[in-house]
Amino acid sequence: MKIAFQMDPITSVDINADSSFRIAEEAQARGHELFYYSPDKLAYEEGEITARGHDMVVRREIGNHVDLGPKIHVNLADFDVVWLRQDPPFDMHYITSTHLLDRLKGKALVVNDPFWVRNYPEKLLVLDFPELTPPTTIARDLDTIKAFKERHGDVILKPLYGNGGAGVFRLDANDRNLTSLHELFTGFSREPLIVQKFLPDVSNGDKRVILVDGEPVGAINRVPAAGETRSNMHVGGRPEKIGLSERDLEICAAIGPLLREKGQVFVGIDVIGDYLTEINVTSPTGIQELERFDGVNIAEKIWEAIEARVG
Repeated sequence: MKIAFQMDPITSVDINADSSFRIAEEAQARGHELFYYSPDKLAYEEGEITARGHDMVVRREIGNHVDLGPKIHVNLADFDVVWLRQDPPFDMHYITSTHLLDRLKGKALVVNDPFWVRNYPEKLLVLDFPELTPPTTIARDLDTIKAFKERHGDVILKPLYGNGGAGVFRLDANDRNLTSLHELFTGFSREPLIVQKFLPDVSNGDKRVILVDGEPVGAINRVPAAGETRSNMHVGGRPEKIGLSERDLEICAAIGPLLREKGQVFVGIDVIGDYLTEINVTSPTGIQELERFDGVNIAEKIWEAIEARVG
């Protein structure tokens, strides 16, 4: 098959951690042809969805992991699969790209399905499953956020469309910074904030569970660094081997059918203790860590699911 990757610069990825690189590596091993372009090179041109990018060959060699051909102009309808893999922030640029890729429906398989990526961003899809999530409020209004904090005491405050642990604050019962943080966030953004009850179990780790076509295939545990609330690996969280608990499987059974129905082939959910906190569909990570811990080829499972859908 002909496979296109819409992603952040491939030349600067960490080949031992990046999930997009691993997916491309497995595709190449399966005999597929690879093409790469950056999100700003996606376009709508007189009825066609096009991109300007490069034919690509990848290899697992640090400092020499990719060969890019000359820049060429392509019609993405000529490809079998287009990967939507750029990282958030989930801003209007990101949303526009989902609208454009939506127009490939019936011509190329876009993974994950851009219509539902747009409608199911990380911190919003979980609202469909209140029985699985900690107490949560989404608001821009300070009085609403203050009332939530008064009810629950110890809370986590973060941007609704943030990623990688950026802008995440723990505000305990004695904290006096909520108003100042609200002023800070609302001063540069018109977006609401999300506030959730703090889960003490995060000290034991924030579990990333990988689902392929709605089925759980494994998990890694991300443990916060000493003195840190956030467990994201971007900010020093340590990955460690962990299995799937009965509660993890219960959560996956509840959300898996919806993910599969909506074309969300590669998804990473976050679980703290017994609670689901995020469903990551935009650009989930964790494949390589899971493969190293469990000795399972997760990228192969992803391609088997995609080939079945295309075939």
